[in-house]
Amino acid sequence: MTRVLAIDLGGTNLRAAIHIGNVAALAQQVRELAPDNLPAFVARVGALAAMGNAKALGLAVPGLVEGSVCRWIPNLPWLDGVDIAALFPDMSVAVGNDAQIALLAEAAEGAAKDVSDAILLAIGTGIGSAVLANGRIVAGAHGGACSFGWACADIKDHGEERSGWLERVASGRALDALAGQIGLADSRQLIAAAKAGDLAAQTLLEVPARQLGTALAGAVGLLDPGVILVSGGLADALEVIAPPLLVALRRQLPPHLRGIELKPGEFGSRAGLVGAALAGQAGNGWRQIR
Repeated sequence: MTRVLAIDLGGTNLRAAIHIGNVAALAQQVRELAPDNLPAFVARVGALAAMGNAKALGLAVPGLVEGSVCRWIPNLPWLDGVDIAALFPDMSVAVGNDAQIALLAEAAEGAAKDVSDAILLAIGTGIGSAVLANGRIVAGAHGGACSFGWACADIKDHGEERSGWLERVASGRALDALAGQIGLADSRQLIAAAKAGDLAAQTLLEVPARQLGTALAGAVGLLDPGVILVSGGLADALEVIAPPLLVALRRQLPPHLRGIELKPGEFGSRAGLVGAALAGQAGNGWRQIR
């Protein structure tokens, strides 16, 4: 079997592993700071591929991808306009948005394995998203489908160039700001306090939870998914945000759609790496799950 170099490339860190056919046994072998320029990226990927004797590359990136071309990677602008396949002509290359790659992992081997339609929300510093429709991960006309951080449920919002309304009110950055209101350092402390029963923390989390639920109602009404998966840092807070989120969600839906299940992804922080391995193994057809 072809050995695959799987890379989950974030704005801060690069994680990598060699996939040789058993996803369950896939273990992160490299975690390091992400390269800060294109020559460094090319050199590092080449070195990792050589060390692992890999002939295929599966790459997850935090931004917009069309085919094998990175169109807009806000936190890694040196990748904008770069054709990854052209960089590594001696390797089979599959590249995709990190949320879509994470959904590949969950749909093929994880929490969405038994459904044909699903939504994944990756809520960390920002909000990423992906949709599985009839067994295929949706790309859209230009690779930018399911940019759910740009969803809006506030007609008074004036918009912003680099982030959408939902991302500005319910992402990790937004929760960091809320945490400061009660003297906590960041969203992790806020989530921990809410899970420990702190009423002030729970009250603060209720607003972004209701905003998420209201925005999600539109997606559920449009797509009728079998499940909504939550990954990223906010998955740790699911037990406290799920009740107000689901109340807000169901309020905006007809009865036949109100039974939608909300649950964490099975692979957690490993989803990007597992998905990259599966994408690299599948090649250009990685979006078709079943």
